Amino acid sequence: MVDPGDLANRPEDPFVRNRTVAGGPRRDVVTLAGLLGAGLLGYRNLPPHLNPLAPLALDDPPGWLTSFKLRSLTADQCASLLAEANRRRLIASQPVADSEGACPLRNVVRVANFGSVQLSSSFLASCPLALSSALYVEQQAKPLTRQLMASDLRQIDHLGSFACRNIYHRPDARRSEHATAEALDIAAFRLANGDRVTVLNGWKAATTQPWLKAMLAASCGYYGNGLGPEYNAAHANHFHLGMRGFGLCR
Repeated sequence: MVDPGDLANRPEDPFVRNRTVAGGPRRDVVTLAGLLGAGLLGYRNLPPHLNPLAPLALDDPPGWLTSFKLRSLTADQCASLLAEANRRRLIASQPVADSEGACPLRNVVRVANFGSVQLSSSFLASCPLALSSALYVEQQAKPLTRQLMASDLRQIDHLGSFACRNIYHRPDARRSEHATAEALDIAAFRLANGDRVTVLNGWKAATTQPWLKAMLAASCGYYGNGLGPEYNAAHANHFHLGMRGFGLCR
């Protein structure tokens, strides 16, 4: 049995005293709630293009959240933004009927141009590829060409987007992004001054290499992967811009 006198004479436990004075668990809960509330209030006050919770808008300035927001779009959100991009002439695309077979296609479009930037031919694209490409051309390819080449971008020459095949045509490999129309291979760019710059030759030329490297690097913010001549020999003559991955650009 404990003597009350012993309790009275026992030294005070500073840990117990501090915990009592601090308010204990109740104050911790209040503090946590306050921090969460401040965080939510901060998100609400962020500009939409810097708020990861705000949906993507076509007028959002490009930034580190662009790729995240593009990849977070639902099918309906993508279709809505693509329709708006068509109305604003950032792209000209038409829906294509779903198809079956070894490489079925769902919710794809045929892209005819990117506004003032023409194409060597139209190509099939998933909605994410079409929308990402429209934004990339408008926000990066066109201004980079003016800045580094002192001319306007007039046309993109490509090698295609849809091909029902495995990666590198290997029988034991997984399906390529091209099998679902989620990648575009770009071979050359035509400028308003009449120049045609191929990836194969332009990558080695002192006058065009900085521009082409900037064009490929800028694709990281819009595509899951951007592969060029320095990735491997198979990409020596084109940029592969695909939707898989999380911003690998080489």
